[in-house]
Amino acid sequence: MTIGRVNPEFRLEHQGIEGTGAVHYNLIEPALIEAGVKRGEGRIGQGGTFLVSTGKFTGRSPKDKHVVRTPDVAEHIWWDNNAAMSPEGFEALYDDMRAHMKDRELFVQDLVAGADPAYSIDVRVVTELAWHGLFIRHLLRRPERAALDRFTADYTVINLPSFRADPERHDCRSETVIAMNFERKMILIGGTEYAGENKKSVFTLLNYILPEKGIMPMHCSANHAPGNPVDTAVFFGLSGTGKTTLSADPERVLIGDDEHGWSDRGSFNFEGGCYAKTINLDPEAEPEIYATTGKFGTVIENMVYDEETRALDFDDDSLTANMRCAYPLEYISNASETGLGGHPKNIIMLTCDAFGVLPPIARLSPAQAMYHFLSGFTAKVAGTERGVTEPQPTFSTCFGAPFMPRRPEVYGNLLREKIARHGATCWLVNTGWTGGAHGTGSRMPIKATRALLSAALDGSLAEAEFRKDPNFGFEVPVAVQGVPEVLLDPRRTWADPEAYDAQARKLVSMFAENFEQYVPYIDDDVKAAAIG
Repeated sequence: MTIGRVNPEFRLEHQGIEGTGAVHYNLIEPALIEAGVKRGEGRIGQGGTFLVSTGKFTGRSPKDKHVVRTPDVAEHIWWDNNAAMSPEGFEALYDDMRAHMKDRELFVQDLVAGADPAYSIDVRVVTELAWHGLFIRHLLRRPERAALDRFTADYTVINLPSFRADPERHDCRSETVIAMNFERKMILIGGTEYAGENKKSVFTLLNYILPEKGIMPMHCSANHAPGNPVDTAVFFGLSGTGKTTLSADPERVLIGDDEHGWSDRGSFNFEGGCYAKTINLDPEAEPEIYATTGKFGTVIENMVYDEETRALDFDDDSLTANMRCAYPLEYISNASETGLGGHPKNIIMLTCDAFGVLPPIARLSPAQAMYHFLSGFTAKVAGTERGVTEPQPTFSTCFGAPFMPRRPEVYGNLLREKIARHGATCWLVNTGWTGGAHGTGSRMPIKATRALLSAALDGSLAEAEFRKDPNFGFEVPVAVQGVPEVLLDPRRTWADPEAYDAQARKLVSMFAENFEQYVPYIDDDVKAAAIG
């Protein structure tokens, strides 16, 4: 039985998926919530939100992500970072998933990835959970209803959380599987209810196909000055570093909070919504994001709430520290209506330094920018990946290694070329610890970070006096209005300066050891920029 609006010549049976139960095509938010409640997938919260739990999987499973080793992609994939799956394993997986869908109720959303129509792709997402349909409807871009009558997908994502993979038969690691087949233009996901796998699989897809078109895919948020898209800023960073929080600046227009492209035409959002962490969400510091947690249709994921009133507890991380909300971009009052921006004028690389060594902000030369982009130093924040329970220092190249199918230098060279062509100013911003490492020091004050970013974006920081950092060689401002001077010199924030020096030497050594893998692929000026 077919329910909903769909191209009559592009139903599931036209894709070889037959014998299913009722198929719900392109239901809108109220209908998806109704279905989710009826099926016992979640509960209605205050304001008409939808409260869900994702079970044992409360974060991504990057070790269970595989790329199918087909001849057309074999020489282009960064196999050291991407687990391979044989074509035979994928075909067996697809056959078994189609069998699993027999007589099963399904929900289909036909959506668009990419705000710039010149580079967007049409994506069909097939799920067995109504709320996954609601989630991805928020996170990707929704075509006009009339366009659904002629919609044909470029790529298809099939997500069956109740399916369990067979590692021996399917050539995968465990019962959980994310299989990317670029030749078949298909992504198969099974064994996890964590909704973030849906959006990140599409991001990985774009990270593969866009560089061939000269487009830089970026794991970043972005905003621009009011009425002036030319004044665009992008914020690179892994989950937990502040991409969503810092880009949601009431004084600027939000382009998007997580994934963007940089083409010869400018920058553009891949998505149509936001997926924000809600742990310790502060209504004063982050009013726009906080407000979305009481708006109709927002998906509230893995949050503890009062059983009677459904009031959310933003401080209880007993389910996970990776509690989140997913909502359409228009729920942010100053969001861009187009999802388009200019060529980035400022590039901010966000790092969550658990060592407490890096300053709150530093200005980077183009060579230093490529060095820190390839290094991707940060701390994995609790809950974003399975098994991470406290901040763990890590190097995630391009600030998004789990989503990079190609070698890092492909993205690094694209970024460097675009910085050179368009003259962007680059900054490294530490949202991690100060006054000591994790466990001793404290998190960088968000008010200080916002003040420094405001000064960087309005151009006033460029007029400040800078000193050369003795450890990394980048430029650090000596004084900035509204920011305690001592905060700008991390060594002074430590009770024991010699302990800071020892920690700094340790971090410098970690950077150098990690960067050895890129030395054969980079130019001499980037090698020289490695350590000051």
